Amino acid sequence: MKILSSTLIMKPSFLTVRYDLPAFTLYEPMLTTSSTLWISNRTRFMAKFQCSVASGAFASGSVHSPAKAEAAYSGRKQGSSSSLYSRPSLLEMRNERLANRDRVYEFLKGIGIVPDELDGLELPVTVDVMRERVDFLHKLGLSIDEINNYPLVLGCSVKKNMIPVLDYLGKLGVRKSTFTDFLRRYPQVLHASVVVDLDPVVKYLQGMDIKPNDIPRVLERYPEVLGFKLEGTMSTSVAYLVGIGVARREIGGVLTRYPQILGMRVARVIKPFVEYLESLGIPRLAVVRLIEKRPHILGFGLREMVKPNVESLLDFNVRHTSLSSVIAQYPEIIGIDLQPKLLSQFSFLNLIIGLDREDFGRVVEKLPQVVSLSNSPVVKHVDFLKDCGFSLEQVRKMVVGCPQLLALNLDIMKLCFDYFQNEMGMGMDDLVNFPAFFTYGLESTIKPRHKMVAKKGLKCSLAWLLNCSDEKFSERMNYDFIDMEEVDMDLSFDMNTLTEPTSDDSASDFEDDSDDDEYI
Repeated sequence: MKILSSTLIMKPSFLTVRYDLPAFTLYEPMLTTSSTLWISNRTRFMAKFQCSVASGAFASGSVHSPAKAEAAYSGRKQGSSSSLYSRPSLLEMRNERLANRDRVYEFLKGIGIVPDELDGLELPVTVDVMRERVDFLHKLGLSIDEINNYPLVLGCSVKKNMIPVLDYLGKLGVRKSTFTDFLRRYPQVLHASVVVDLDPVVKYLQGMDIKPNDIPRVLERYPEVLGFKLEGTMSTSVAYLVGIGVARREIGGVLTRYPQILGMRVARVIKPFVEYLESLGIPRLAVVRLIEKRPHILGFGLREMVKPNVESLLDFNVRHTSLSSVIAQYPEIIGIDLQPKLLSQFSFLNLIIGLDREDFGRVVEKLPQVVSLSNSPVVKHVDFLKDCGFSLEQVRKMVVGCPQLLALNLDIMKLCFDYFQNEMGMGMDDLVNFPAFFTYGLESTIKPRHKMVAKKGLKCSLAWLLNCSDEKFSERMNYDFIDMEEVDMDLSFDMNTLTEPTSDDSASDFEDDSDDDEYI
């Protein structure tokens, strides 16, 4: 700024200041000032200043006419376009932004990313910054196709968004080896705020009695939970489970094994599923116990899978009254592609032991897991029974009476048969009539009871000897004779076993998915 003149007239109660401002100058300012002041008391005062701005000195005594001031203002206006302090217009700024975005878009298209969904999203102004984001996502294991599945992830800053979120997950215990799958399933987590979004969800999970060392496994299994609102689906699903009878102390274990429950709608998913199982004859408390032990069954689609599978069971001669028992024994049977398994297994058993459709229905009722048995073990078990001296008809009868024969440990079966043949002095028909003999522990049950009966000189059937509890057997040893009416030949599943409370004091409630199908 260059000040042309300044005239100051000072009176005891009056001050007048007039400035004449010329146009800006382009040369570098070097400010030096000097001033001289004379003051006369109670008379006319004249302040005289001498200033030098940008090496141009002037005296305050010089006076410019209005015409000169107008000329100076006009000169300033004309020279403004070349001023050092001039700013680009809004139009120029907008055009620059569009040009930068076009360059970024061209870069993304060049590497195979479709940027259509990025319109309106704040993006880096340079290609280099965008390249840094893409490279970082590549290092995390995401391919171009996976980025295209959720291109909005390119709006996340590496330093402000991605690194803080990943550091937080790592500190919780989420394994780096799972980051790739984690981000494939829930890339939106990179947009989240650690303090506002993520930490409250983690604290909520801890409040649900999920053990600290299980939190990272829960997040790995169901990363989508980090995007839920605390007051929404999560709280209502938990409240419903507690309401139908799931023990409050079991909630932590249930959510650890199947955290997807937190994302399920009660009215659309959980409640209809529970009510349908009840309609099949499974008591409410038994349904609750199934959920506590195998909560993943809530993920079986009711319309798409559960109901069609129930119809398939009925088509293969499983009695409607036995449906509840079948599901209680093997809940997974309503969550697999059942129809082809039933057809394949029936055809196979019909081929090797002559099992008809009616008998196949009885086999499924007693051992629903038979639908998941592979052919090779079944053949080995059938061959073993044949080698023991049983005819094909006897093998068929034994399998229908005790389908577990097709899934037991062969080495243990051989030991049991050797003891039966060498020590018990019974005929083969006894085994045909009670094939469940092979399901009892040789050292824990068969030998001790047989020795007690032999010592007392009693003659009894295998069913009378084995098919009772230890307490009941002790009572029988006080009898002077054997009451065959006490023998219960019904080996069907007891639904009451599901209503017994369970307790698990282990350090972790996490279970590997591979354990879900183990039943032998």
